[in-house]
Amino acid sequence: MAHILIVDDDANTLASLARAFRLAGHEATVCDNAVRALELVKSHAFDMMLSDVVMPGKDGLSLLEDLRNLGVALPVVMISGQANIEMAVRATRLGAVDFLEKPLSTGKLLLTVDNVLKLKRLEDENRELRQRVGKHEIVYGGAAMRRVMAQVDRVAASEARVCILGETGTGKELIARALHERSPRRGGPFVTLNCAAVPGELIESELFGHEKGSFTGAASRHTGKFEQANRGTLFLDEIGDMPMTMQAKLLRVLEESQVERVGGDRAVPVDVRAIVATHRNLDELVKRGAFRQDLYHRIYVFPLLLPPLRERVEDIPALAEHFAAQVSEQNGWKPKPFAPDAIEELQRYSWPGNVRELRNVVERLLLLADGPVDRAAVRVALPPGASAGSGAEAPVQSGPLAGRVDSFEREQILSELKRHSQRMTDTAKALGLERSHLYKKCQALGIDLRALRKTGDA
Repeated sequence: MAHILIVDDDANTLASLARAFRLAGHEATVCDNAVRALELVKSHAFDMMLSDVVMPGKDGLSLLEDLRNLGVALPVVMISGQANIEMAVRATRLGAVDFLEKPLSTGKLLLTVDNVLKLKRLEDENRELRQRVGKHEIVYGGAAMRRVMAQVDRVAASEARVCILGETGTGKELIARALHERSPRRGGPFVTLNCAAVPGELIESELFGHEKGSFTGAASRHTGKFEQANRGTLFLDEIGDMPMTMQAKLLRVLEESQVERVGGDRAVPVDVRAIVATHRNLDELVKRGAFRQDLYHRIYVFPLLLPPLRERVEDIPALAEHFAAQVSEQNGWKPKPFAPDAIEELQRYSWPGNVRELRNVVERLLLLADGPVDRAAVRVALPPGASAGSGAEAPVQSGPLAGRVDSFEREQILSELKRHSQRMTDTAKALGLERSHLYKKCQALGIDLRALRKTGDA
């Protein structure tokens, strides 16, 4: 089913075309002038437009020109009862995909629409394919990420809401994109919003849009992320940082599949699959009353946990090569190989910033190294004291599993405290924990912060 905008100043033509499209299973919106059509295109997601050429005021060719100037990639079929070759040539040069003469044959019209929609789908698929290659490629080979990608394949084809969990920098947006690209919605848009990056007073407008004049500075209508993602996927990153007042409004939209713009007086239906992500512990937030339990149950249908980089060190060689090739191509640099001892050194580091930090380090290495990247270059590129801590080469301990886990957590916390000069906020951020959670962890693991301050070990 496609959503088609029909623009014609003749009421009978609008009625007959709308009826023909609806009988064929399409959704039709009608409009009797070019100015209003331009407003509709700015605020709604149409799959194609059918427009008359000769209309009072702004004609169809001027409308085509306006669409091109705005950069709107909307397939347009022109229709006219006063057609001539010059008019058809000009329409084609302005971007029209076809030109039909009145009176219209319903069969020919529907065939034209089907052909236009098929062409649009092919163009969208080619564009998505180009986007997937390189920039959004998920690089892995180890068992941990193979398990994650198997889960992605299992849930992608469904409409189930996915909650992606993992530390900062583990690639949650890449996984969300993979879910979208492997889903039946891959022909639709993929829209993202980082809830932590938008001020609380603006997040409602960003999500649901606003009408002109609805608040100071609202000079024109703004289409929100939900409408932008119609028939596609909306990725809400850092959902745990969304203000409580907005959580209630988000819950209502997810339940009713319609939004109301700020300052608006009508509900706008939306068909969106919402995927959310967070580095926070949502269970703990719910217990503390910092996250709505009803919203938690609405979004937490299929939790998908991404492992931190320190738990997938077998992927580091491939990731380092991938980032090196990517950075070299972007900057026009000659590729520099990684020596085996450089890879070993990268695998020893605990990577508190995960894959995002690895990419930054690789870029730093390519800037600093004159030749092949070796162990010495890696030690210079990593944070001070990083080589002293070892993630992958820690000695195997004996004893019950719980004790080994506690010992590992204690070592990691002590290492990060030392690296951040005992600054609890920075240490908590590096470990992907709440500050209060870090204090509780230290207490549970017998880490005496006051003693560390006295001795200067932290």
